[in-house]
Amino acid sequence: MSFLSFDPQTISKKDLHQYVIGAVSPRPIALVSSQSEKGNFNLAPYSFFNAFSSSPPIMIFSANLIGQPAKQKDTLRNVTTHRECVINLVSYPIVRQMALCSVEFDADISEFTKSGLTMLDSEIISPPRVKEAVVQMECIVQDILALGNKAGAAQLVICRVVRFHVSKEIMDDDLRRIDPQKYHTVGRLGRTNYISVNGDNVFSVYQPVKLEPLGFDGLPEQLLRSKVFTGNDLTRFAALEYLPDITEIIEYAKKNHLPQHQENDYYHKMAKQKLKNDLPAEAIKIALYEGQ
Repeated sequence: MSFLSFDPQTISKKDLHQYVIGAVSPRPIALVSSQSEKGNFNLAPYSFFNAFSSSPPIMIFSANLIGQPAKQKDTLRNVTTHRECVINLVSYPIVRQMALCSVEFDADISEFTKSGLTMLDSEIISPPRVKEAVVQMECIVQDILALGNKAGAAQLVICRVVRFHVSKEIMDDDLRRIDPQKYHTVGRLGRTNYISVNGDNVFSVYQPVKLEPLGFDGLPEQLLRSKVFTGNDLTRFAALEYLPDITEIIEYAKKNHLPQHQENDYYHKMAKQKLKNDLPAEAIKIALYEGQ
């Protein structure tokens, strides 16, 4: 593997921005509704956004300064003077409307009107929610951290959630957890690219944190040197608590009629199939079988 290495101070801001958004992806998208001093409601998307704490529930999005001399855009100006906002999460059904909200309309023009999205009264704060958004978070702006004062400089808007609204349509049957398949959230990639999170894009990686796994240093060399197993495959073995002994391996081979006297790669390919079926404890017995 070869790398392109560079000092971020030596390339253009435009190119650096594309490296950042291309590398750090996908990113969730906050469609932020805010209120101006005149009482106008603004709606703008931010993909420099994420959750930073659940206790207390803290969300942060980054709004950049624009122009020469540098000035605040509508959302940043609004949350600076009227320290409330709603973070509406973007899912696939509203992705095009979200993109339309990124147009730099005049401050007195409502993106709600232009995008066709519907205002829904908030319960605690003044800015409205987006009715079509399946997750809405009413927030108090706790702080705004300036990372510079020139055009392009990020201003981190630190928001404390004071009311959650989650559509029952995206919840599991017990209404206790959000189902990612029903949520169908959207992530921002580099340039004009997005990703739709559903179907085969969603997979589970369960790793118990209270047991003591083997780790890579506990795996036999014949597995580490395998031409069949990937790093992800080997990690499935490394996450196990112990290696099977020779008696367990031979008993498994006899019970499952494993062919004898084959090359390691043959057994490794069989084991890889077991890993695809989410059976790592069986897979490692096949992988360590030497055809006795």
